[in-house]
This record gives sequence, C-alpha cells and structure tokens, in this order.
Amino acid sequence: MSKRLMAGLYWFLAFEFMLGAVTKYWPGDTIFSSAYSVKFAEWGYPSWMRFVVGALEGVAAILLVIPDRRTRFLGATTLMFVLTGAATTHIVNHDPVLESWAAPTHLAIMGILALANWPADWRDLLRAPALPAATPHPAK
Repeated sequence: MSKRLMAGLYWFLAFEFMLGAVTKYWPGDTIFSSAYSVKFAEWGYPSWMRFVVGALEGVAAILLVIPDRRTRFLGATTLMFVLTGAATTHIVNHDPVLESWAAPTHLAIMGILALANWPADWRDLLRAPALPAATPHPAK
C-alpha cells in the first residue's frame, strides 16, 4: 500500500477519534447522538467518565498521526482498550446494532494497525530514539 494512502487512513481515523473526543466533552446533544453525560449515566458509569474516555481518544488520535511506529502503536493500543470497553458496554446494555457496530469495527481496525506497527522488540517502546552518531571532524 502506498505511503500516502496509509497516511490518509491514519489521518481519517485520527479525525474520527478526535471528533469522538470532542463530543465526549460537549455538554448537550450532538448531531450524532444524545449527550454523553446522559449516555454514560444510562450505561452505569459516572458522567465524569466521559472526560477520561474523551481524553484517551484525543491523545490516541494525536499519536496516530505522528509518523513513528512507536507512537502509532501506542495510539492504536490505547484505542484498543477504549474500544474494548465501548464494545463490551454496548453488548452488556443490549444496545441496538445500529448504535453498536462502530466500536467492534474500529477495534478490529486498531488491532490491525497495532500489529502493523508492532515494534521489533517490546522494549523499544520504552527507549528514547537513538541520536545519530557524531562524525569526526577531518584533520586540517
């Protein structure tokens, strides 16, 4: 797949999750659904939990567009945790399929992106990027 097409995919997904993050902070109804403060309470969560979920979605969206495998891996895995909770919530609450299809679909997409950006060694996630070696100055 071309680099431009993949970059476009990352930007599109980041836009979706950034939009989702903004709607979690929105105080009232959105064009997509009723207010998340109400929805989270109906699902059995405290209404402040929407801020945590929105923050995780926003940070992960930013990580997805940084062209580095480690940051994209962290963004995708963060979203996998959020989406696992979302899909589980929809299942437990018997939400209609029309309201529930997005979470498992995006969970599968994030799983693929996490695998595509999997670091060669998991400890690479904790290491700082190596600085280029200094070249010695030629003798005069």
